[in-house]
Amino acid sequence: MSTSTTTDTAVHVEDTAAASPLLLTSSASIDAFCDALWLEHGLSRNTLDAYRRDLRLFCEWLAHVRNASLDTASEADLSAYSAARQKDKATSANRRLSVFRRYYAWAVREHRAAADPTLRIRSAKQPPRFPSTLSEVQVEALLGAPDIDTPLGLRDRTMLELMYASGLRVTELVTLKTVEVGLNEGVVRVTGKGSKERLVPFGEEAHAWIERYLREARPALLGPRAADALFVTTRAEGMTRQQFWNIIKRHAQAAGVHAPLSPHTLRHAFATHLLNHGADLRVVQLLLGHTDISTTQIYTHVARERLKSLHAQHHPRGCPRASHELA
Repeated sequence: MSTSTTTDTAVHVEDTAAASPLLLTSSASIDAFCDALWLEHGLSRNTLDAYRRDLRLFCEWLAHVRNASLDTASEADLSAYSAARQKDKATSANRRLSVFRRYYAWAVREHRAAADPTLRIRSAKQPPRFPSTLSEVQVEALLGAPDIDTPLGLRDRTMLELMYASGLRVTELVTLKTVEVGLNEGVVRVTGKGSKERLVPFGEEAHAWIERYLREARPALLGPRAADALFVTTRAEGMTRQQFWNIIKRHAQAAGVHAPLSPHTLRHAFATHLLNHGADLRVVQLLLGHTDISTTQIYTHVARERLKSLHAQHHPRGCPRASHELA
């Protein structure tokens, strides 16, 4: 299966009437690169679309401004392109550079490019970004917000419970199938990034909610219809990421939780609370499905800051004493 047919959002330069030979050459290279990524690494459609978009914008700039193609671009071309987009945030610039590095490593290996122009390009400096999370009290308030006497409320409560209990990514949660839930074993089989499978335990509390949802809410939502998805809408369809994000926002507002939120808020809380209670970092890494432990280490800072805050709030010597006491 060619990934060049899997994207509806990317505009291919060969579709434009005025496409130059440089653009056509670059477009063919982008298609071949994305095909290779899909075949070798199983990257998701969203990731491949993002790669295409970054590379397409660069190759269009190269053709119109530098009279060059993607595979003949130089270090000077890359620097000039970065200067032309200097208003971009450091995170965007670094993401784009990461795409270029991956592309040129492939292009050199495939003898499409003579050299890698990214080798001496440095990433933009950016302050460390720490995931927003919730306290255990805030999580309890959020979990208790849905009206569990209704099918939709029971579904929402079960989704929130499972995400907090397992640390699943939003995409992993909304694409979960009923056959991937092992109630007897107490685990879910998840296909994560790069099509990598892992087994994730979810504990007794989430187990009870899943059983109740399967017994009461899911049949009511489906009616006579059938669906593979574990969590379904009133249309008997699987949920989208955006629908789940709306669920989190709605119930957080109802619960009076005004902390910064994201679709992965409960995943972040899962990791942080595990570390707060003494879990080993490598165990958390396995549960989250992180390939690199450095990705997981970001939560150690969040957990450490939370513990410092609790110490300052509750320990007799945690709060700053008045200046006259220190004199």
